[in-house]
This record gives sequence, C-alpha cells and structure tokens, in this order.
Amino acid sequence: MGTVPSALKHCLSYQHLLKEQLWIGEPAAPPPAAPHPGQESQESGLPEYIKIVEVGPRDGLQNEKVIIPTDIKIELINRLSKTGLPAIEVTSFVSSKWVPQMADHKEVMRGIERHPGVQYPVLTPNLQGFHSAIAAGATEVSVFGAASESFSKMNINCSIEESIGKFEEVAKSARNMNIPVRGYVSCALGCPYEGKITPAKVAEVSKRLYSMGCYEISLGDTIGVGTPGSMKRMLEAVMKEIPLSALAVHCHDTYGQALANILTAIQMGVAVVDSSVAGLGGCPYARGATGNVATEDVIYMLNGLGINTGVNLYTVMEAGNFICTALNKKTNSKVAQASFNTGTIS
Repeated sequence: MGTVPSALKHCLSYQHLLKEQLWIGEPAAPPPAAPHPGQESQESGLPEYIKIVEVGPRDGLQNEKVIIPTDIKIELINRLSKTGLPAIEVTSFVSSKWVPQMADHKEVMRGIERHPGVQYPVLTPNLQGFHSAIAAGATEVSVFGAASESFSKMNINCSIEESIGKFEEVAKSARNMNIPVRGYVSCALGCPYEGKITPAKVAEVSKRLYSMGCYEISLGDTIGVGTPGSMKRMLEAVMKEIPLSALAVHCHDTYGQALANILTAIQMGVAVVDSSVAGLGGCPYARGATGNVATEDVIYMLNGLGINTGVNLYTVMEAGNFICTALNKKTNSKVAQASFNTGTIS
C-alpha cells in the first residue's frame, strides 16, 4: 500500500482524537453504581459525576418567535431521552398569554415517551400551574424566583416576597403529594434592570427556597454577564446558607464565559449543571440574553476532565442537529459546529 502521506496521518490522528472525545459509536453508559452528584475524585478533587439537567425543550424553545409544532417538541424530547441524560425539563405550565410557545404544555407532557431513570420536570409559577401540571402527568416541578426585584416583577409579575408566598403554596401541595420541587434563582450574577446583584441577596432567596422544601437550587446567570470571579463570590455566599449538594448552576453564554463559570463552580464542588441542546435559549424578559450554554460543549469539557456524566455526546449532537434543522437555524454549540465541519459526524 506504500507510505501514508504525512498530512493524511495528521488527519487520521485528529479524527481519532475527536472520536475518543465524542464517544462516537459507544452507547450511552449510565454512571457506575449510580453515584451521587458531589462525590469527589481522590485524584483531581473534582466531582466524579456531574448531573446534567437538559433545559432545551423549555428554556431553549420558549424564546422562539415562530410557534414550534407540538410533534417537533415531542420528538426532540424523545431523542434526548435516549442520550443518557438524567433530567430533561419538558415544558412550562404558564399562561399562554405570557409565553405563547409553551401553550401546548399538556399535549407535550402527554405525548412524550418516558424512559426509566429519566426525570421530566416542568415549570409551575403558582398553584394553578402546579395542579395543571400534575393533571397532565408531571412527577416533578420547578418554581422560578429571582434575586432581582425588578426582574421578578417583569418575569412573573410579582415582587420577590409575593413570589415566595406563591412558591410556598406549591411546595406545600407538592409535599403532600410526594412531588419533588426544584427551585430556580434568576439573575444570580446580574440583572438587565438593576445591574449588579449582591451575593447576599442571592443567598437569601436561595435559602428561602431551600427552607420551603426545594431539594435543589439552580443559580442562574440569566443574562450571561458573570465571570469566574463573580461566580466564585456568589457561590461562597450561597454555600454558607445551604448545602453544596443542593446547588446547581445555570449559565448563559452571552459574554462567552459560561464554560469558565461552570468549571469554577465544579472546582468548588457543584455537581449539577443545567444546559441546553445546541445552545438554544434566551429569556423573553432579559433583553440581549443569548442562549444557554450548549449541552454538547459542557459534555465535551467534562469528558476532557475525566468526569462522568453518563451521556452520549454523539446522540446529543444528533438531537441538536434535529431541532436546528426544524428551526432552520445554526447550532450555537462550538463542538457541534466543529464536528460537522470536520466530518467527524455527518
């Protein structure tokens, strides 16, 4: 066959490197012995396992201007369910007047294929939304507060204090029905209306959500202005009030800081990360906020760190390609862009 040209050798080596990093051809493998988020590796000091909460079907799609057909949403969720992701946020039980894209929440909830071991949480802003979600088959719900008074009024039409009262009603009903509740704190690293948010305020709202029974608190950089420095300061304040094992981070990539912020968080011991397939998303009430950090990019980074997620990156990229094709838009995932461009996947 003769000698292989040097350029071809480099090309083959590059393809092999990518295939190793992407786990191409390997089935999604569940984490061994079902580790709990937060278990530390003795060698690196980093968590051995990171739980990925996929928010694309809800937070990713809610800001799309053109109404997406229900069957496309269902197909996206069904594809994501086959990737090894442990949690997929399905939809939001809010008024269609405020978020028209989520008006088909009942149909989506009833139409998806549920896989064993996968959680399918939905957002519920109040008791009415909670009961509608349960009637549609929800088995986990989330409430979404804010560390910014102005953002709370714009996003859910009430003050922080009023929102806490509504969330307590949801938490009480959920507790009586053994339904887990997750809590979100928006604007944890900055607000489009108030600017800088103090870590103490984030800690205060987080503590109240945790105290009412939220098993996990997701701290959101809603407009993507955070840096590793501000992430560290905010987490230090919150960790004084609630257990590290109950924390998650939810980063937008507006200023290109999302992966750096996530790395900072996991170096501090946070072991739950929210992300969105293809980097879809934004916020209807936060002007200029671009997409969530891409699930593909988060998994690629974690693979490189030797941290287990149990998620098959290749199948996530396929799901991202599906929804981007349906939306007629380009993926925001750098990993997917590079992989398609180099022919690593097709």
